[in-house]
Amino acid sequence: MSRILVTGSADGLGRAAADTLLSQGHEVVVHARNPSRAAALRELVDQGAQLVVGDFADRDAVRGVASELADAAPLDAVIHNAGVWSGRAVMPVNIIAPYLLTALLPEPRRLVYLSSGSHFSGRPSVDRVDWSGRTPGSYGDSKLFVTALAAAVARLRPEVLSNAVDPGWVPTRMGGPGAPDDLELGHRTQEWLATSDDPKALTTSGYWYHQERQEPHLAAHDVTFQDRLLQALAQETGTTL
Repeated sequence: MSRILVTGSADGLGRAAADTLLSQGHEVVVHARNPSRAAALRELVDQGAQLVVGDFADRDAVRGVASELADAAPLDAVIHNAGVWSGRAVMPVNIIAPYLLTALLPEPRRLVYLSSGSHFSGRPSVDRVDWSGRTPGSYGDSKLFVTALAAAVARLRPEVLSNAVDPGWVPTRMGGPGAPDDLELGHRTQEWLATSDDPKALTTSGYWYHQERQEPHLAAHDVTFQDRLLQALAQETGTTL
């Protein structure tokens, strides 16, 4: 059995993934933005899940979560699920937080980053990006960045299985009740990549949709763009991957 962190697991896809993994016998670390949101995870905590709390729009909070986890039992996998659709938290939560956690946590064997079909609308440029969230960021840009981050980690850490997942447009709080994709299929790929011994799941640098490998935006696998992105993130956070 594996020890797995699922960020943003108070509801939606993260909650579903954490619930499923816990029911399968894995050791699960759940995460909530604040104590109010953490109350929704009481059922999973009562079943044995460990809880960490931190607002991923706040870099110090991300560092605090990373420090807390670094002092605990090693993680086998991280599902970087936490994300926001719009507003000033888009860049801090969708790309800065997973970048910092990736840089600061002792290296788990498997990393799963939540992308989106919206990443195809992202712009492969790090010029004039407001990483701090002083102004609203582009969701499409943030998801292109995190997809490129997953590919960059796979390149720089060949011993790590690093993949990005498009969960589809599913009926969560973010997706809305009218979203057309299947919620169950929306979280199954993350769990599979984090735990399965299926040879397909033991690959890296993939972009996945419902357990099928797809071709992402061309920029995601552009090494020059990856390096520009990592340089910008390192400069912005003061933390090198």
